[in-house]
Amino acid sequence: MRKSLTAAALATAVLALTACGEAGGGSAETDDDLTVGVANLGLSFPFPSSIGEGIKAKADELGVTLVELDGQGKTEKQANDVQDLINQQPDGVLLLPVDSGVAVGLADQLETAEIPTVAVASQVGDPTERDLEDVYSSLVALVTQQELDAGATAGELALKAVPDGGKLAVVEGAAGAAEVELRWARFLDPAEEAGVEYDVVARQPGDWTADGAQSACQNMLASDPDIDLFYAESDDMAVGCANAVDSAGSDAEVVGIGGSKLGVDGVADGKIFGTVCFKPRDLGELAMQTIYDHLTGETDDTAQFVTYETPAIDESNVDDCVPQW
Repeated sequence: MRKSLTAAALATAVLALTACGEAGGGSAETDDDLTVGVANLGLSFPFPSSIGEGIKAKADELGVTLVELDGQGKTEKQANDVQDLINQQPDGVLLLPVDSGVAVGLADQLETAEIPTVAVASQVGDPTERDLEDVYSSLVALVTQQELDAGATAGELALKAVPDGGKLAVVEGAAGAAEVELRWARFLDPAEEAGVEYDVVARQPGDWTADGAQSACQNMLASDPDIDLFYAESDDMAVGCANAVDSAGSDAEVVGIGGSKLGVDGVADGKIFGTVCFKPRDLGELAMQTIYDHLTGETDDTAQFVTYETPAIDESNVDDCVPQW
């Protein structure tokens, strides 16, 4: 059965579990000596690294032993990591996919090995063919941002930044990442509902890095100096793009997504118009709690969709987003 849980609802469940323990009750299974494997997509990247910190903090709180492996952003390395975890037979696995398509096979392998698995931060399955909340059946849960809604929220910021429409350029993340499609899918919805038209004149990858995005935006501005708006699919890329805009003497506005320290500082400084506040450390804690509740029998559903709120941030409320990465 699939269901969607908010962070608040999950917190309520956690409080209920705590109260039960204080009253002398116990879970359906012992929670002693639980081991959870973590196949992180890349600990050198700020966002998944912060997720890893949240996972570790919650694991320490719950008394869970972690086996954390670093995929280094490479699909082959992550595939080997999953095989290593299967050989070690942990009680459960948290999988942060490098590639959403390749992750289908990894989730199937873990299910065959009878290791409950929660995907974290990225969809398992082709985002062009599978709805985000239609969680892959081999999974206990997908714990992530509601990326489609977050993309629409970024679109609302874009409409505030350039309310009359104009030329739009998009800085995409790395190929193969589900977020590239998901963060774009509803971005134009607010403008369409308002009867405003944006002309998408260019889309180039920035590979999630500030340097990659700066180069991409320089190239796009060189081809079309009259771009009015850049949408960068991560805050690091928004910062790089903003640098390119400044260097070119362009008046283009930049909208990001992610709530990173670089992004939030950019909003505060006026270099970036706005961003969408993600909280990766909280996400890691949420993922660890989700697999723990499953392993201890507190929940027995599969294919759950678990998420939290991701508000829009601009100069008017920038202090509301405390960066976690």
